Amino acid sequence: MAETADAERDDERTQSLEFQSIPLGEIETARSRHMWTRSAVHVASGGDLVVTGEWDGTVTAREIGSDSESLEVRWTVDHPDHAVGIKTLGETTNGDGTVVVAGRGETGTIAAYDAATGEQQWRYDTVDDLGEAVKETVFYLPYVVACETDAAGETLYAAARRYERDGETRQWHSTVYAFEPDGSVRWTYETDASPITIELDDAGERLAVGYNRCMGDHDTGLVVLETETGDLEWTWDPGTEGDRRVGDVSFDGDSIAVSSHGDKRGYLLGPGGAERWRVDLAVETDLDDETLYAYPNHATANDGRVTFVTGNTYAVESRETERRHPNEHRIATFDVDGELCWDNEVRGFVHGLDGDGNTVVAPCAQNFRVRDPETHAVRWFDRESGPIGIERLEGIATAAAAADGTLAAIEEPVEYHDEGQTRGEYALHVTSLE
Repeated sequence: MAETADAERDDERTQSLEFQSIPLGEIETARSRHMWTRSAVHVASGGDLVVTGEWDGTVTAREIGSDSESLEVRWTVDHPDHAVGIKTLGETTNGDGTVVVAGRGETGTIAAYDAATGEQQWRYDTVDDLGEAVKETVFYLPYVVACETDAAGETLYAAARRYERDGETRQWHSTVYAFEPDGSVRWTYETDASPITIELDDAGERLAVGYNRCMGDHDTGLVVLETETGDLEWTWDPGTEGDRRVGDVSFDGDSIAVSSHGDKRGYLLGPGGAERWRVDLAVETDLDDETLYAYPNHATANDGRVTFVTGNTYAVESRETERRHPNEHRIATFDVDGELCWDNEVRGFVHGLDGDGNTVVAPCAQNFRVRDPETHAVRWFDRESGPIGIERLEGIATAAAAADGTLAAIEEPVEYHDEGQTRGEYALHVTSLE
């Protein structure tokens, strides 16, 4: 990957926008190491409704005023689980649509709420398919890891998983769902692997499912399903040893971008899984007496541009290391031929990407090995040219969403183990990109 300019000079060239900030209450302070997903934010199509999900289950829909400078609560509800994923179905501007919330908790609940009133329309508990947690810890709870809706706003797709361990035996239980508008299940696709992401193609005819851990009979990192029936169309795998497989997937026309946890590369695949190109992102690199790598965690593709983001440095012989992989915590965009267009630092751990047309938004949390508060920021990029803007936060940015010119982000408080002070607050930040 190409060398970039000094990060501070890059920051000086980026936009600085006016954000509205709203406190979200209390949450346990994050620590030096990044934590699991604890918050969610979604901007509905039209850009005038922002919905937040909190770790205590609180879900709040807020309207953006016509002056773009006010946020009014439309409704608040209590979701049965930790509210960690949000999507909308249908048109929410006139109040006819639906807000769908994905949970992590005892029941792993997916619930649909009326966009106008917050009244629950239907509820589905994935625990009935996945089984109950065998330990009372977060990692063992049923978890709806991803939701997607089709362009017509009629069908919801979701992936849920549960983990358990008995001695040396580790096992995943997972189900992918297609839901009708009334909450009835059209079909399911079950495996003993761990799904991490799902993505619909533009036509709504195919659903890609990425699996990051395969340690049972299901032994492929990517499956592509036909959306009407759930039938398997084709599969792909990086072909690497071990159980690590895929970090993220993203459709662009008939192509699928894939970030590979197996070999730490990025791929662009054609129909049937034909490899169009692959690029080294954070592959194993020898530095002195250590071999280092970093996981490519996210991918987003649109209009012939493919963007990947890498995460934390690890050492092959030990997950602890004092050294940094040269491509850790970086964002890089490639063209249709796999040629690098630009790359830049994100500096802290990115929990997920969102996009608004040609804009890519990255919420940047802590770098747990460096522990530098300068990593705390929301950054946004142009797919063609790179950095556009940055909003620095006292706490860590853990979720972000953008649609139709509106950008929203969640900040969580953090305390580094060697400092003894809390930085930031639990808050929602909203601005206009236009």
